[in-house]
Amino acid sequence: MTARFDPFAPQGPRWYAIEARRPFLEDLAAGVLDWLGEHPPEALSDAVILLPNRRAARAFTSALTTLSGDRPVLLPQVRPLGDLEEDEPPFAPGELGLDLPPAIAPLTRRFEMARMIVEDFRPGLAPLRALEMADALGGFLDSCQLEEVEDLARVATLVEGDLAEHWQESARFLGLAVEAWPKRLAAMGLVDPAWRRARLLRLLADAWSERPPTQPVIAAGSTGTAPAAADVLAAVARAPRGCVVLPGLDRDLAAGVWSQLGDNEQHPQNALWRLLNRHEIERGAVRPWFEPASDPAAGTRGRARQRLLNEALRPAEATDDWRALIRDLRADAFRGQSGDPIAQGLEGLSVITVRAEEDAAATLALMMRETLETPGKTCALVTPDLALGRRVAARLERWNVVADSSSGQPLSRMLAGRLVDLAARFLHQPLDPHALLGLLKHPLVRLDLDGVDPATAIRALEEHALRGPRLRDWARARRALLKAGEPRDDGRPRSAGAVERVAAPRALLDRLERLSDAARAPFVPDAPLDAAARALTGLVEALAGHDVWAGPDGEAAAALLAGLIEGGASLGAVSRADFAELVRTLLGEETVRTGGANQPRLRILGAIEARLVRADRMILAGLEEGVWPNAAPTDPFLSRPMRKALSLPPPERRLGQTAQDFVQAACADEAILVHSERRGGQPAVKSRWLWRLEMLTRGAHAEDTPVELERPSIQLDQARALDAPARSTPDYARRPAPRPPVERRPRELPVTGVERWVRDPYAIYARYVLNLRQMDRPGQSAEAMARGNAVHKAVERLTLSWPETLPDDCADQLETLLLEELGHHGFEDAAMARETPLARNCARWLSAWEAERRARGVEIRVEEKVEMLIPAPAGPFKLTAKADRIELSATGAAVLDFKTGQIPSAKQVKSGFSPQLTLTGAILAEAGLGDVGPIPPEELTYVRVVGRKVPGQAVRALGEEAVALSEAALAGLETRIARFDDADTPYLSWVAPQFMGSFGGNYDHLARVWEWHVVGGEDGGDVE
Repeated sequence: MTARFDPFAPQGPRWYAIEARRPFLEDLAAGVLDWLGEHPPEALSDAVILLPNRRAARAFTSALTTLSGDRPVLLPQVRPLGDLEEDEPPFAPGELGLDLPPAIAPLTRRFEMARMIVEDFRPGLAPLRALEMADALGGFLDSCQLEEVEDLARVATLVEGDLAEHWQESARFLGLAVEAWPKRLAAMGLVDPAWRRARLLRLLADAWSERPPTQPVIAAGSTGTAPAAADVLAAVARAPRGCVVLPGLDRDLAAGVWSQLGDNEQHPQNALWRLLNRHEIERGAVRPWFEPASDPAAGTRGRARQRLLNEALRPAEATDDWRALIRDLRADAFRGQSGDPIAQGLEGLSVITVRAEEDAAATLALMMRETLETPGKTCALVTPDLALGRRVAARLERWNVVADSSSGQPLSRMLAGRLVDLAARFLHQPLDPHALLGLLKHPLVRLDLDGVDPATAIRALEEHALRGPRLRDWARARRALLKAGEPRDDGRPRSAGAVERVAAPRALLDRLERLSDAARAPFVPDAPLDAAARALTGLVEALAGHDVWAGPDGEAAAALLAGLIEGGASLGAVSRADFAELVRTLLGEETVRTGGANQPRLRILGAIEARLVRADRMILAGLEEGVWPNAAPTDPFLSRPMRKALSLPPPERRLGQTAQDFVQAACADEAILVHSERRGGQPAVKSRWLWRLEMLTRGAHAEDTPVELERPSIQLDQARALDAPARSTPDYARRPAPRPPVERRPRELPVTGVERWVRDPYAIYARYVLNLRQMDRPGQSAEAMARGNAVHKAVERLTLSWPETLPDDCADQLETLLLEELGHHGFEDAAMARETPLARNCARWLSAWEAERRARGVEIRVEEKVEMLIPAPAGPFKLTAKADRIELSATGAAVLDFKTGQIPSAKQVKSGFSPQLTLTGAILAEAGLGDVGPIPPEELTYVRVVGRKVPGQAVRALGEEAVALSEAALAGLETRIARFDDADTPYLSWVAPQFMGSFGGNYDHLARVWEWHVVGGEDGGDVE
């Protein structure tokens, strides 16, 4: 009969290790159950199992339950080593003889620390900056407390060294802060969480050293990175019935390399070396833990994989003998086993290289979904990239699969968090269209408008007031609604339904203005942070009621706002803009875990959460420098010499712990390493671990013993195929060429429409045949077109205000008019700062130009509409124009068009591609004005007004040239009308593609221009 495994039989201290190739928690549970075989089931209930964290504790309990099968077992007391309480096991009741104060809540700590900084050290510091300093100070204190730095006050003595001025300033600040913060905590009756955790571990280590526990105690999975935790492990190892089980200790690493690990913080075995060295334990004294019976071939492959990874990650100074090592490994055929050990180590290990993050997410989701096709098979995605994990989770939802994710969701992405963020943005800028529409359409918002349907009111408000340039105040929003109910430009009245729909949003607008005024009342112009938080809370409840605080996200949002109210009083006053930014930052930093997984066989884990976890398929993603491993953290307060003087660990130590996580996960039977070539649109650098593994594999490749990392592409191809068209050959759209019936074709166009007709006939089809109009985007940027309209309106107002004689201060008056119109057309303050000097230059040039024109004694007509009828095969065709300006003299008319962009070239005018002025001149020559008969065009002038180095210019065609151009344009139009009166003439898209870049159309997406002109490569294309 095979002897039972007894971990407590050897003489203490008892140190064990489970190799990285083995599933740690499953082997730990198997060893515990094998030991239990000679004891009654209740014997295990007295045992204490200490594991690194809560997730590991839950996973161990699950493994123990699974492996016990039908055997009745009373579960042991499983406790997370990093989250102990003095009144719970492993502490006996009253064992410590004292009650430690409770730990301060993280959010309260952050605000209180920021409050201390503002009150005692940095009066007037902006709240957001104070919170940033509080985070940095909190991180420094956590490091010191976990490392049990006794005399923190000596940080002030660092200023006596030869330090740069900013480091001396940091040392002075820290010297004062480390004295003030404990006093503030004591006054509150609280302690720091890190200090409490370290203190409990230290008390446990001391208690078990003096009075070793008599019940079975197993401390497993911890590397003892904190001194107190390391001493707890030593006390457990010395206990009469205690033992320590280490994760992933490499017994095969060369002794010379092992001896150098103390100087190499980035090596995966560094933490274990420091633990064993601290307690003077030789690596050879660490025994192997119980290993259940398994396939010998799988064991050989596992040992080969483990050796391969550990050799690939050996210190840089020990890699000069890689080729010799490879020869030695092959010479002894890996401890007498047959086969190439390098090839065996690569079995089940593959590398997938994707182009970018979206490819990675699609491929990872597909591989995880594929796992479910095998009954009982599990898969874990391990990545420190939270954004990638969320992308994969979103991709899995296409199959209604919700994986068990350890990262949770940022509060800013959840319903309650989004509502709070939108409300803060509304408080800052009530008429910001995006924030306002997002707020009104939020699922939690409930509006009572006294019988008015909120959905109807919101739609009308969006259509008539929020689309287009942003409105500056509520009065202008009301004017926009009133204008929408007025008669059209052609004098036709609006329908009764349209007028009623415009009236609907007025109640909504009144309600919003009242809410805005109430929420903004504390800001004069700034408000104390606690008052601002109260105002925001009131606004959220007014919009959504108290139900908004229900659920995990609502509770988190309520706690955050409560923390702002409670701790924000002394952080000083904030502006509305700073407050909105602060709220958004806090919401993004708060994480909410809601559960809800429907596929426990799939897990998405961070690198820390994945420690000790093993699945049938392990996918390691985010293997790029700066992601995994992440860059060594930068301490804003302490330089490296300062950290060393305080006995704090170097920043690189964390990289060694991360490397150990990588090795543990990559030793799985099936491990897939995923690397992206680009991140955020920029080239990414391959992870140093993956690069080293590839270099070692490449060095081991030989003609007689070829080895190569597997690089499957099928998953990537399948993932791309999921989102690709069904056809293998893309079926790109051809250039559209609709041929509507002649009776549906337009019989009236303005001269600007004719210009579009010449260049892009399809746009005329979409606008006048399909009757499609472009909708302005909410908050549309008021740039080129709005600037041109503002200049036109300002010149028009000048002409109407002073039709004959210009004022003496014409330049000043014109500048005022320009600035007023720019504001009316939606230019924001930032844009106005740019436009003000341009407007001044424009006004000076225009005033001189205007004086020169007025000196001719002409009659000026502004924005006057002219029209004529053109005989055509399908009936008369009406051509209309509304000239910016017409100047009448005894000899003829001058037609002027003001431009703020590029003016057409003479070639474009002569070739008929820019017929706006020439056709206006033709109308004057054929039909004249309403009160004036036909009058020849003696001048056609483009006036370009920009306000830059050359503030303006006028380009003219005079006399006979103007007449000839007008006649030629009219003749060309008559020919075009006759051609399109033929039902076989199509409205092709962009017959003049040379204008596409600078004269892009509103209907290009409808014509699918990108497909047939760019991707499909058509110059003209087939006509359908």
